[in-house]
Amino acid sequence: MTERPSVATRLIAAVVAALGFLPIANWVAGGFAEPRYALYVDEWLTGTAIAVGCGVVLALLARNVPALWREGTADALGRFHARRFPLFAALLALAAFALYAAIARLVFGARPLFIDELGQMLQARIYAGGALTAPLPAHPEFFGTLQMIERGGRAFSQFPPGGPAMLALGEFAGGAAWLVNPLSGAASAALFAFIARRAEPRANAAAAAAIVFALAPFTAFMAGTHMSHVTALAWTLVGVAGLAAVTYAPAAAGRSAAAAFASGVGFGVAATIRPVDAFAFALPAGLWYLARAAVALRDRRNAAFRVPELLAAGAGVALPMAVVLWVNARTTGSALLSGYELYWGKGHNLGFHESPWGTMHTPARGLELVSLYFLQLQRYLFETPLPSLLPVVGALALAPRGLRPLDRYLLASGGLLVALYFAYWHNGFYLGPRFLYSLAPVLALWAARFPGLLRDSRIGTRHPLVYRATVYALLISAAVAALYAAPLRARQYAASFPSQRWDADSAARAAGVRGALVLVREGWGAELVVRMRALGVRQGDAERLYRGADACALDGALTALERDASARDSAAAARALYELLRDPGPVVVRQEIGPGASVNVRPGSSYGPRCLRRVAESSGGVLALAPILATRRDTSVVYARDLHARDTLLLREYPDRPIYLLRPAAPTPAAPPAFVPVQRDSLLRAWEADARFE
Repeated sequence: MTERPSVATRLIAAVVAALGFLPIANWVAGGFAEPRYALYVDEWLTGTAIAVGCGVVLALLARNVPALWREGTADALGRFHARRFPLFAALLALAAFALYAAIARLVFGARPLFIDELGQMLQARIYAGGALTAPLPAHPEFFGTLQMIERGGRAFSQFPPGGPAMLALGEFAGGAAWLVNPLSGAASAALFAFIARRAEPRANAAAAAAIVFALAPFTAFMAGTHMSHVTALAWTLVGVAGLAAVTYAPAAAGRSAAAAFASGVGFGVAATIRPVDAFAFALPAGLWYLARAAVALRDRRNAAFRVPELLAAGAGVALPMAVVLWVNARTTGSALLSGYELYWGKGHNLGFHESPWGTMHTPARGLELVSLYFLQLQRYLFETPLPSLLPVVGALALAPRGLRPLDRYLLASGGLLVALYFAYWHNGFYLGPRFLYSLAPVLALWAARFPGLLRDSRIGTRHPLVYRATVYALLISAAVAALYAAPLRARQYAASFPSQRWDADSAARAAGVRGALVLVREGWGAELVVRMRALGVRQGDAERLYRGADACALDGALTALERDASARDSAAAARALYELLRDPGPVVVRQEIGPGASVNVRPGSSYGPRCLRRVAESSGGVLALAPILATRRDTSVVYARDLHARDTLLLREYPDRPIYLLRPAAPTPAAPPAFVPVQRDSLLRAWEADARFE
């Protein structure tokens, strides 16, 4: 007789199904939307029809061809997992590391590409040099990058210190920062295998869950990057594994407290990397430790074990957090002031309020974002022709009553993670919905349970053909993902960010560029933001002004402020620039003006010769300075942002260096950068022409 389904997991299944299959983001007026929803539905229907159709055919054939279906085939994996678990976990970690390292090298070029990776890599190099901050150059506007804070003559990253510190370990090991995430991902695979073994009593399902998580494309591709999500998840799983060891192992005074301490350290270190993700898993764990201690004190049983566990876990969390408070005090000036808040203001924090970019984050907007994340999970989590969340929803709907404590904990933590990002204003997409990356182990566990739960359900026991067809459909989907969809995605990723993959050191050597001053031609928009920051305008205000004002009008206002000595007061400069946002004319629109370059234009506005010149320069293609600064190792060449007439400051600082302009060799997105030698006299003539246009 099958057990009655759990009402709680059925409710969770309904929520996941609604978020994952319905276009909720498109139903909420304004804000975010998913314009490709019709394409998603077509992919779901086509992929499901193919997978299920083939599964049914194979299930029918298996009636007459016994070789197609052998009962207990998966039991061999379960027995190996149960009897030789350390070897299973080691082999899984080794295979995962090999896969992730190959992705890091072959797909992402072993380089940081995304802006968050670049910011953390810059900070990692500062840490690797033995300092918390780097001294600012004489003219920081030429070298500053997004997400780097400039305060008190020093520069440091906006990010919590744990993520860059993890990358710094790779820098210490011979500049191998690209291996940090593959190693962390491999550790996550082994740790989750340990957790799944305790969460799932059936060895087959536990082994399958570990394999599904380790080989899921979303897991694997992210583990090949420099993104902090990977190291944060690894330390979070240290915390969960310690919690599982404490709650599922027989009580032993020394071992129990040690496991609890390791659990606390795991959650604490994760909080130094990604505080929100760590909090989602640490809070339920802390409540669990507290409840166990309270029960033990009330009935006097195991009090000698439970109270030390609680204290050890708290101490484990406190140690890494004390380091964060110390770093904050030495960088932002206050132990409780994060780099994020210093850089963007209080609008960066969780909650429903005005974001740093000026938009209001409301519950409706939060629902739109969560809807987008779950729709994206359907595609990016497993890359299967079947919707990725379909087996998850099926398993949750079929789960029997009486969930194990670790299951309740993981579901509570996963729900809290979603709720926290519901209250966060930014749209976190990179290689998929990256803010839900820490949810991948929970989703893998439930996806792996689906076949077994279906077999034991009333449907499975009465209609074995349905169970067999489902297993075949899942296997066919996995094969399609492994042989077609994931390699296709890998090729797509390998073609992304072409200019960020450029190796400045080797290119400079090949071009004979030595001891030079290289002016990097960034886009007009980037120049405008930097000029605002040079006037002392806070980053959040600079972003809001750049996004809301006409580029040419903003350029003219900045030029006037730069000439006015009184405009050095940052508050006065910001107030003067905010007048541009009060223009009653049409709302500005984003317009592409060249490969990788776009600006905001107010329809109907006219551009003078100076602004037209900036548009012409950007139309020839632009580059980003941050990837060069984050990856170069040859410091004999000085790379600086081209700020036109303001470059005279650099020419005075480096009077004897040859000068090059670095720009794309052709006005196409994939064109490689090229060093163009320029003469000082020609630069001066060009800047004089600019001055006449003002």
